[in-house]
Amino acid sequence: MSAQPSAVVEVAAAVDDELVDAVVRLLPQLSSSATFDRALLERVVESEAATLFVARLDGAIVGMATLVTYAIPTGVRGHIDDVVVDEGTRGRGVARSLLEAMIARSAELGIRTLDLTSRPSRVAAIRLYESVGFVRRDTNTFRFAG
Repeated sequence: MSAQPSAVVEVAAAVDDELVDAVVRLLPQLSSSATFDRALLERVVESEAATLFVARLDGAIVGMATLVTYAIPTGVRGHIDDVVVDEGTRGRGVARSLLEAMIARSAELGIRTLDLTSRPSRVAAIRLYESVGFVRRDTNTFRFAG
């Protein structure tokens, strides 16, 4: 039995038809309320504060995640958002590859802390996050939806 190929992770450098098609396919798997906005995707890819990582298997984009970085008086911080892997390729290490790439980039950037959030119902995702070194914090998350 041969080993499955590992995901190749890269930074999305430009918005092209391939990226648009992948994001359109992946967004509904991330959130039922997410809608595609090409202008917003272009803002993300062009942003200095956000880095969109994509994961490929056999050349096709099968996952994505966003690393957001920002400087505050206590240091440079990072946050991981919108981690999603195509349903047909889950269980093949794609999300782990995305997380490891973002952790490595965070180290290169000197990020002091790297955070992410996950709903308690996402048990498998939480196990993955903990397995790559994320630790649950005793905190509350608040959202202003004004």
